[in-house]
Amino acid sequence: MPPTFHVRNIPVHGDAILAPMSGYSDLPFRSICRELGSAMSYTEFVPAPCLLAGAEAVFRRLIFTPAERPIAFQIFGADEDELAEAAKRIEELEPDIIDVNMGCWADTVALHGAGAGLLCEPARIRRIFAKLTRSVSVPVTGKIRLGWDDASRNYLEVAKILEDNGASLIAVHGRTKAQAYKGNADWDAIAEVKAAVKVPVIGSGDVKGVADIERMKRHTGVDAVMIGRAAIGNPWIFARRERRDVPFGEVAAMIRKHLALSLEFYGLQEGFMLFRRHAHKYIFAIPMADALRNALANAKTPESVLETIRQYEAGILRLAV
Repeated sequence: MPPTFHVRNIPVHGDAILAPMSGYSDLPFRSICRELGSAMSYTEFVPAPCLLAGAEAVFRRLIFTPAERPIAFQIFGADEDELAEAAKRIEELEPDIIDVNMGCWADTVALHGAGAGLLCEPARIRRIFAKLTRSVSVPVTGKIRLGWDDASRNYLEVAKILEDNGASLIAVHGRTKAQAYKGNADWDAIAEVKAAVKVPVIGSGDVKGVADIERMKRHTGVDAVMIGRAAIGNPWIFARRERRDVPFGEVAAMIRKHLALSLEFYGLQEGFMLFRRHAHKYIFAIPMADALRNALANAKTPESVLETIRQYEAGILRLAV
């Protein structure tokens, strides 16, 4: 099959991609989504200053498996020199792509001039990408929002700056920083970006189900869509399966698999803690499962999670006999 699109010289097969999400798009969950059809991988975002300081926990976010390729390392920061030095350092780890986060709306990031805070300074974005694309040999890409707020929706200006300064792809979330995840994503604005640039464009925002993947593509003309919150607890969306069509036996098997991957990667204590963020999402769509939800919420060990799932699964099987 021919590639769906290229990020410069990197072929990408597929049009649905797991979004980078801090605390969620780690190696265990990325691996699951890639197996089910996510077209490429983005790491959780990592701060440039911490990379330069050699923080072990930050570098762990950049561990990946060969099956995840193409893999994009996402970094963030406000200083062009720091970003360039950090990019050079992590290029040694052989990512396919380095992506700059300009979409994080959290005040802890944006009010310090990074993430969506960069959208307030197009000239700084120009300097960052001019320097980054000269500093590393891999493609450099950017993920943006529509602007800081409705009074400063400068997405077309920023998109052109990115393209003119060497960006090989632009991902656009169809909301402003001020909106966070409130209101509706503006797919018309995403379509404007796609029409304004020649590099591939990924659309993000309000892709909640399988039908939305094609709907966004038709509406905006984007090369691919990025799926974030809707994929948590529902990696089957990348296999073009609606969550309601996945039988509990498959859900139970996925919970076991995700738990095992998390424990293997992080170790017992941290692995179990991070898995719990996903656990309740896997059962969110199961009707009349309050007892299961409560039991999982109160589970204190991996063994208790597995026993809870076993008991519930056995109950389902007994009802089916």
